[in-house]
Amino acid sequence: AQQPGTPLSDEEYSQFFRFLQTARRANTACLLRTLYGCQYPLVQRLDEYENHGLIPEGPVCSELPKSPIFPDFCTFSFYRCTKKTYFIKV
Repeated sequence: AQQPGTPLSDEEYSQFFRFLQTARRANTACLLRTLYGCQYPLVQRLDEYENHGLIPEGPVCSELPKSPIFPDFCTFSFYRCTKKTYFIKV
């Protein structure tokens, strides 16, 4: 079992994003994030699931070559949405 707050493994990411594989579904999740913010219960559940049950606090590092560090997970997730790079992980 992974430690709470750690990112999913590559296999877990594949399963997690399976339901978001179509751009429409990923876009819908991003729309919820944009409209309601990271405190919206469904958005929080997705963020918790993506991080083994605990949303990381503080800065997060990503696989993005030009923007590797974000001040928090919410900012990172919002960035993924605005750039439509839905499947980049931390």
